[in-house]
Amino acid sequence: MTNLLETIQSGRQSKPPRVLLYGVEGIGKSTFGSEAPKPIFIQTEDGLDEIECDRFPLATKFDDVVAALKTLVNEKHGYESVVIDSLDWLERLVWDKLCQQYAVESIEKVDGGYARGYMHALSLWREVLDLLNVLRSRGMVIVLIAHSKVERFEDPESSPYDRYSPRLHKHAAALVKEWCDAVLFATRKMRTQSEDGGFNRKRTIAHAIGKDGGERVVRAYGSPSCVAKNRYGIAEELPLSWSAFVNALTNNSPTPQTQGN
Repeated sequence: MTNLLETIQSGRQSKPPRVLLYGVEGIGKSTFGSEAPKPIFIQTEDGLDEIECDRFPLATKFDDVVAALKTLVNEKHGYESVVIDSLDWLERLVWDKLCQQYAVESIEKVDGGYARGYMHALSLWREVLDLLNVLRSRGMVIVLIAHSKVERFEDPESSPYDRYSPRLHKHAAALVKEWCDAVLFATRKMRTQSEDGGFNRKRTIAHAIGKDGGERVVRAYGSPSCVAKNRYGIAEELPLSWSAFVNALTNNSPTPQTQGN
């Protein structure tokens, strides 16, 4: 029988990062993924035509995504990063797969309804994450791309407020966020100022900071405005580029308490 004491590991173990980057349309999420080392894209939405990158054919079924991941697991290749673009379109394929399995037309009717479909969907999400874990164990960087949504957050310590979050069902979002090492929110730097709105009223105006609609940045820590986290102790805000993210990892040691799970 193996002595469990002999299996204890200690010290830091450097592994490729698992990154979820989400944000509004057109801000540069796919470009961020294309800057990762030797990336291969698994595309679930059509939008990579203007980006120089290697990619599998557009996935129109959940099985297409699984087949692409298994190809990377089983076949010899020179890719060092895998990018899934995007998770919210992958979620549609997950739901379509369940509807096919249960012979229903809506995820709401899977297994008799009562939101059971969303729980069953987690098994398909875990299938994807398990394959990604295999690729990571072989040295591949994982980059997951998603669009953003504005959700109402019921904070037990304060009044409810709106914040940005990945455009996924809450169960899938919780699973993926917990699995990732970094959840980054891509946005533009803005400043606000109050102006006279007439009739003794003030109005708040937002102005972009920088050129081309505002400087593009990623936020790496959660706040009332967005969902974010990282396990690396990197800066709260970084330029939106893969090189800036890697530099932050290189130049910062993990803090004693990680930021989120």
